[in-house]
Amino acid sequence: MFKTIAILSLVLVLGLVNWSIAQKEGHLANGKIVYLDLAPIDPRSLMQGDYMALRFRIGDEVYRALPKTEEYRRWRHRADASDGYAVVKIDEKNIATFKAIYKDQVLAENEILMRYRVRNGAVKFATNAFFFQEGHAQYYEPARYGQFRVDDKGELLLAAMYDKDLKKLEVPVDIPD
Repeated sequence: MFKTIAILSLVLVLGLVNWSIAQKEGHLANGKIVYLDLAPIDPRSLMQGDYMALRFRIGDEVYRALPKTEEYRRWRHRADASDGYAVVKIDEKNIATFKAIYKDQVLAENEILMRYRVRNGAVKFATNAFFFQEGHAQYYEPARYGQFRVDDKGELLLAAMYDKDLKKLEVPVDIPD
């Protein structure tokens, strides 16, 4: 009896994990391409081992637009943890610029919703780190944009890093691992 329950549980868990992976792969393949401009970050934390700490300029703009509590105004405390949607305008290069906090307004043709999360006084979009193989930091140092795939619900997935000319940053294929 316990063996049957264990096997059924394992099959269920593996099925759910594979379903989640398939959804993320579909999101990466079919989501709308959007580039978010990186905001300056402490250079000591820009490259830490095998990842790059990320902060996006649009996150700072969303944070400034969020309503603050009276306590925040008096003591300059951070905004509370919350989730919401930002309305962003997409230009001809698919670079996003912040327009407003979403409040059920009608979107223009060149606008989309992007889900944000406020945690520890900072606005987060999908991730705050980009991971790469150890020893390859120099290939990602010119990063200026994060390329995201955005689905119909405004959820974002980080796909790649790009330089100031929107050239994808990658490790050359002839570099040994």
